[in-house]
Amino acid sequence: MLELATGPSTIRELASTASPEARALLAEVSIGLTVAQATAAPKLFQLRHRLGEAVLIKLLVVVLRAFIDSLRVPDKPDAADILELADTLAHTYTHDSLKDIILALKEARTLGTKFYQAMDVSTLYRLIQEYFTRKASYLENRHLDQKATGTSQQAADVKLLGEAAPRMLENVAQQIPADHPNAEGLRQKLTITKARARRGLITPEEAERQRAEARQATERKPRPDWKANPGAQKLIDKRHRAEDARLMEKYRPE
Repeated sequence: MLELATGPSTIRELASTASPEARALLAEVSIGLTVAQATAAPKLFQLRHRLGEAVLIKLLVVVLRAFIDSLRVPDKPDAADILELADTLAHTYTHDSLKDIILALKEARTLGTKFYQAMDVSTLYRLIQEYFTRKASYLENRHLDQKATGTSQQAADVKLLGEAAPRMLENVAQQIPADHPNAEGLRQKLTITKARARRGLITPEEAERQRAEARQATERKPRPDWKANPGAQKLIDKRHRAEDARLMEKYRPE
């Protein structure tokens, strides 16, 4: 379809000349086309930026002309009507895709629309508008579904975290500092407790009591009395210097 629109034909020629090739290509593109696929396709404003205004109008003209040629009604829009509608669509549905227009025209046929031996531009534009109304409902429902799925997943994650948090806290609490003087003995105690609890040799309450004892043993409370205050430290240093001087005097060689 891109080749048809970018070829040497003018926009007027594309709008006024029937093209079996364009009809076949349009039918091929529309096979299996869904709203989701049309929504994900490049938007009209992106095509305008990438290909230019003239090519975008040509693409819309090819799509509209192929659809009109597929209708078996005697009274159809002429080239001027097609050009005008293509320009209107290009500036109205800038954030929708060319595939949206193709799908809108496909649904106009497959949903059983009655044309009553005539098709004018106003009817065609109304059919395209009805498609975009359905598309808006589809996008809204999809958003609500994604929101509900996200909320359910979030609730599941919170539940999982709530279940895992106590175990995480317990594991952190059971960690034994590497510099603890009895680190190896406490690790062995916890290992034995875990093995006994798993085999049912001790009750869960007894296992928790033993773990609590291990946690309590890892707590090393600060002892401010282990370190002298500045005044006392000066006296200690003075006493040490005096003792050093006495020893040097005592053992000084003759």
